[in-house]
Amino acid sequence: MSVPLVSVIIPARDEVGNLPALLDEIAAALAAVDHEVLVVDDASRDGSWTMLQARAAEDSRLRPLRHAESAGQSTSVWQAAHRARGEWLATLDGDGQNDPADLPRLIERARRGDVGLVAGHRTTRHDDWPKRLSSKVANRVRGTLLKDATPDTGCGLKVIHRRAFLALPYFDHMHRFLPALILSQGGRCVSLPVNHRPRGAGRSHYGLNNRLWAGLLDLLGVMWLRHRSQLPAGLTTLETARRHTPTPQEETS
Repeated sequence: MSVPLVSVIIPARDEVGNLPALLDEIAAALAAVDHEVLVVDDASRDGSWTMLQARAAEDSRLRPLRHAESAGQSTSVWQAAHRARGEWLATLDGDGQNDPADLPRLIERARRGDVGLVAGHRTTRHDDWPKRLSSKVANRVRGTLLKDATPDTGCGLKVIHRRAFLALPYFDHMHRFLPALILSQGGRCVSLPVNHRPRGAGRSHYGLNNRLWAGLLDLLGVMWLRHRSQLPAGLTTLETARRHTPTPQEETS
């Protein structure tokens, strides 16, 4: 079994009206990239799992997973990341609002090797005003307290090295704090403008209560983690020490 370059991870709940078109768009956008797609059906009740099973029978790149009971977005991404085979993880939401056409550009930027995470920045939002307001307030609060230098941490479109992701501490809602967590590990993050589209079908599962207020405790926890982190810490191996130890001839020259 070949190892793909990119594992696309899609957490989804009751998105049967959006997933088929989204999967078609991913296949078109990544036609020139060796990839796999892991969709985590988070206990959907709308026929998503039946559709994913039928589709996976026709497409070996699709690897659907399912929760019997809803576990949330962060758990879905975390579990898929541990089962992914790609060197890079690319995440996007299952509602179709993230544009897969942006994936090649984010992947190309990530592969330069100087960043741990590339985040999408939705410069033009296509959401109703309560969702735009809650996202704006949440981003402002997080940016002020965490100083993560990321204007849109709520954007589901991100590319992150799998090894870097697996080194992060796991907790519910961690997906909202990925830039800050990467920085706490000594990594670097950049943001690129991406397209944002109106939701095609279904309804959003997020609002002010579960986007801002429910995340305040997590925000305090991430602040504590960053304060207590000692990474990166310089570490010398025996091989490194030997390479830098002068020889007797060098010491007498």
